[in-house]
Amino acid sequence: MAHGNPASAIAEERGKSRRLGSLRALLPFMLPYKGLMFAATLALIATATVSLTLPMAVRRVVDNFNAEDGALLDYYFTAALGIAALLAIGTAARYALVTRLGERVVADIRKAVFDRVIGLSPVFYEKIMTGEVLSRITTDTTLIQSVIGSSVSIALRNVLMMAGGLVLMLLTSAKLTGLVLLLVPVVIVPILTLGRRLRKLSRENQDWIAVSSGNAAEALAAVQTVQAFTHETISRGTFGEVTEKSFDAARRRIWVRALMTAIVIFLVFTGIVGVLWMGAWDVRAGDMSAGALVQFVIYSVMVAGAVAALSEIFGELQRAAGATERLVELLETEDAVQDPAAPQRLPAPVRGEIGFEHVQFSYPSRPGVSALADLDITIRPGETVALVGPSGAGKTTIVQLIQRFYDPDAGRVTLDGVALDALARDDFRQHIALVPQDPVIFAASARDNIRFGRPDATDAEIEEAAKAAAADGFISALPEGYDTYLGERGVMLSGGQKQRIAIARAILRDAPVLLLDEATSALDAESERAVQAAVDRLAEGRTTIIVAHRLATVKKADRIVVMDQGRIVAQGSHDALVAEGGLYARLARLQFTDGIAAE
Repeated sequence: MAHGNPASAIAEERGKSRRLGSLRALLPFMLPYKGLMFAATLALIATATVSLTLPMAVRRVVDNFNAEDGALLDYYFTAALGIAALLAIGTAARYALVTRLGERVVADIRKAVFDRVIGLSPVFYEKIMTGEVLSRITTDTTLIQSVIGSSVSIALRNVLMMAGGLVLMLLTSAKLTGLVLLLVPVVIVPILTLGRRLRKLSRENQDWIAVSSGNAAEALAAVQTVQAFTHETISRGTFGEVTEKSFDAARRRIWVRALMTAIVIFLVFTGIVGVLWMGAWDVRAGDMSAGALVQFVIYSVMVAGAVAALSEIFGELQRAAGATERLVELLETEDAVQDPAAPQRLPAPVRGEIGFEHVQFSYPSRPGVSALADLDITIRPGETVALVGPSGAGKTTIVQLIQRFYDPDAGRVTLDGVALDALARDDFRQHIALVPQDPVIFAASARDNIRFGRPDATDAEIEEAAKAAAADGFISALPEGYDTYLGERGVMLSGGQKQRIAIARAILRDAPVLLLDEATSALDAESERAVQAAVDRLAEGRTTIIVAHRLATVKKADRIVVMDQGRIVAQGSHDALVAEGGLYARLARLQFTDGIAAE
């Protein structure tokens, strides 16, 4: 099981600073909804304006409380009720608009990130755990949704309240306003000082959440292996450890944020009490009316509340800035394998000739180990070629390069004479059908799993493909036949049944190039004979490359290519290679004489 790296190391790798300017990266996702943004802004300005007029009505009420004309008092109270109604309507409209905007933008971000990562080559996934990618798509986008759908709106409203309140405070009493402004630096210093600490802890918290998610995804994806080796306790301990580290980072972040909030609120309201004290003496001296003092106090409370709210929202914005940077990293990831700017087109019809011209290749995660060394081979259209040899000889690497999951370090791979790196990947991959060694079964019905090979296939074509792959029998016996849900990773099926589903998928694709990577490795003898017959029929007229350890499955191949340590050491028919001696003859002797499977 993989253990998470220290969060500090992860944070350092991705960049130490998390600035609010990172939120600008959200603008391209928000600009398509200018109308929604404009309406939300109008509602925001309207509610702020209405809120700022309320203290004026209160002042009128206080100053005219003892007035002889009771109608005037009724008028002011009625006006106050009207203002409250407008405030309620405006606040509801603002909430509805900004929440909808947040949900819409985050949905677009999630789609954009998934669209990006689903097309990245395996090189990318050698460097990052799938669980961490999922954490960014879910946890990080949830943070952004909270900010766009709430925090930004509240922040802008409080900025307006603070600015408007200060102006109206100044108009009410310049003297008292001057005293209040003297307190501003005292409040700003702890916000800036603790804000930097809060930003660092927020990022550390998010990093540990990503590590925790990756650890859980890895364990759950291999849950049967974990249980088979009674590794549950260790897995629980590992997950618990990284989860506790995430909680510890969150706890420290919460305390810093709470401390910052407490300091700011205490300083602000201490200042208000002091100013109110002086204002009370001004009222006694007749320098201002009681209503004016009440108005000033209300505006002071509004400004203080706005500052306190902004100090809290500042932390949320910082967390969202970190989340935005993490998502932007995915969106801006440079893929090691890219389509050319002006891709060529394959000549039609596709014949299926595959060429390796002096190919050298090492996996990016193992740059010092040569997977293929000066590989030079041409596979003719319609030819069936079997690749055999010990594990690590480079057989599966050839299959991966044919699909251009990686690019060779030197030399080139061609299809019908055109280099793969000169073609759009979607263009040439549609002419290739694959049966991998570890078949992938999706959490869908048997019918949909086979249809994955060709989405526009009819039900009849799907069932014909299943029959050709010797899969129709067990599929028909399932509770709902072809419409039976197979569970996550095909948990309802045996290994051989999964392999036959994968073979049916490849048969349905009906591509001119067929790649079989240990396609019959999980089948019993009876099923293997049935599937082998289907594969033989399928291979007719197609370029077929078979990767196999079991030599009995490749004896009929047009050509057997023997590989060792990334090189071709021999090639020919089964009989010729046995007569020649060498590695193939030794493997054949082990399998056919001693019955020991070559590893």
